[in-house]
Amino acid sequence: MIKNGTRLQSQVCDTQVIVVRSADSLDDLRAGGAPMVPIGSEGSAVDSGLSIDAALSDGNLMGKRYVDDGGAEVLVTKAGAGTLSIGSTPLALKEAKPLPASD
Repeated sequence: MIKNGTRLQSQVCDTQVIVVRSADSLDDLRAGGAPMVPIGSEGSAVDSGLSIDAALSDGNLMGKRYVDDGGAEVLVTKAGAGTLSIGSTPLALKEAKPLPASD
């Protein structure tokens, strides 16, 4: 299981994220259809033969949080062309909570 605070990078685009809230589903976290690896990974962890999946190439936004149905949450620290997903299911952009009215 991936721990909170773990920094990950995509193998097929420039995307980098930090895990804010971990869940078991994050073991299959992908960007652009390719599994994400810890930042600084080289050698056996990185597969240079991978390419971005056209169905998962909508990109992501720097500074935004993405969540899944299992409660996992990641923060994008470097935007890229790949869509963040768990397997083939894209993560949803986390919406800001409205503040209560101050009458």
